[in-house]
Amino acid sequence: MVSIEGVVKVYGDAGGYQALNGISFAIPDGQFAAIMGPSGCGKSTLLNILGLMDQPTRGAYVLDGSPVQDLSDAERTHVRRDKLGFVFQAFNLLPRMTALQNVCLPMGYAGLGRVERRERAKELLKRVGLAGKEHRTPLELSGGERQRVGIARALANRPKLLLADEPTGNLDSKTSVEILTLFRELHKEGMTLLLVTHDPAIAAQADRILRIKDGSVVADEKPARPS
Repeated sequence: MVSIEGVVKVYGDAGGYQALNGISFAIPDGQFAAIMGPSGCGKSTLLNILGLMDQPTRGAYVLDGSPVQDLSDAERTHVRRDKLGFVFQAFNLLPRMTALQNVCLPMGYAGLGRVERRERAKELLKRVGLAGKEHRTPLELSGGERQRVGIARALANRPKLLLADEPTGNLDSKTSVEILTLFRELHKEGMTLLLVTHDPAIAAQADRILRIKDGSVVADEKPARPS
């Protein structure tokens, strides 16, 4: 599903700040992996490259069998729309739109008809536990409910890979457990997930942890869980 080899990211001219130092790893279809590390370690830079928001200075990135590191802006936009789903710490919902409208939005960009968009959005909101709340705006929802809308929106175009950036960072501990349970359910259904976090307890919910420090992968391990 995802393979990166020798990925380097340098900001500025030669001799500028090097955020990533030759990172390499592969994530197979259906895996739930976490990228963990402290602030400033390169997690966000790596996520931006994996999400095709940025390009590596050097190195290779293969997504779903195709090299994507040298795509044009327009080509990256199409791949993001068709193959990637994003879940954000700050939810990134449009405040004047209802939950249903927020989930419909990416499907409109993909060219789906209005009836099909609405039916799929209703199905997804039911899937994430928000049946009956389709017509509420984000301000009428709790933090956990907003994140559920965000997850439904991320799934709208049936992505190959779901990228989650500190998805529980703005949630209390109980709600965080609920959101992580939802991620585990999606994983059991075959979704490939990559979660970025600084929290070891959150990372431990994944099946694999890639530890990042100073722009390099310093450990690739399975989380320890009680037997």
